[in-house]
Amino acid sequence: MNKIKLFEDKKIRTVWNEKEEEWYFSVVDVISALTDSTNPTDYLKKLRKRDRIVGVYIGTNCPQVDMVTNTGKLRKTLAAAPKQLLRIIQSIPSKKAEPFKLWLAQVGQERINEAQNPELTINRAMKQYKALGFSNDWINLRLQSIQVRKELTDEWDNSGVKEGLEYAILTNLMTKEWTGKTVKEYKKHKNLKKENLRDNMTTLELVLNMLAETTTTELSKTKLPKNFSESKTIAKEGGTVASNTRKEIEKRSGRSVISSKNAKILGHREVKKLK
Repeated sequence: MNKIKLFEDKKIRTVWNEKEEEWYFSVVDVISALTDSTNPTDYLKKLRKRDRIVGVYIGTNCPQVDMVTNTGKLRKTLAAAPKQLLRIIQSIPSKKAEPFKLWLAQVGQERINEAQNPELTINRAMKQYKALGFSNDWINLRLQSIQVRKELTDEWDNSGVKEGLEYAILTNLMTKEWTGKTVKEYKKHKNLKKENLRDNMTTLELVLNMLAETTTTELSKTKLPKNFSESKTIAKEGGTVASNTRKEIEKRSGRSVISSKNAKILGHREVKKLK
């Protein structure tokens, strides 16, 4: 999916990679926006020659992606995901690039402070949720859900489950079991891309997701799975408990629990009540 994003009055072409669930940005367009160069392609060539390290980095990490040109045709274009893009920006000697560099330095300092004092992470999350318009009740529930998730992943660690792909597989099994949708399908239902799914759940969705995770944790502690395969079975069982509860609620309320609404729609309504 091709889109145009604006930086001030400059157009930046972007493409959404469905498989990787990642946005890719045209490197030349970003160069043009941050330097006002009349020939951003030439500027990029000189940048890669001047800074050999970033030149190798671009060659290794930035793929050629089909993007729409001004004439409406698809052409292979050097593109970068956000992580790679921020690395490239650090090498651009431009006043417009300076705010990004300062922001990166600030974020780095914040993460160092949070590593020394984890409570700061919670405070930052609360401020961000409040800025989105969520109520204190929803925010408190969301923070509890983070603890529930942590207890589950700790239990998976104890059971020999590997962080990363295996975590994702178990989460997907659990989600599919209680919602009827995979994580990707659920995010698509809410029109999400990179956003965190839990940050876009209604209160009821969040509660049921916590029920699935809490149940899975307790079953794992009781059954003591010895490997990933046994943990998959337990994850489905935990999802089934939440699924049964969801179906009972839907039977009595006459409407679906699984909402298509996301944080952009729900955020400012949380002050009153999530529907």
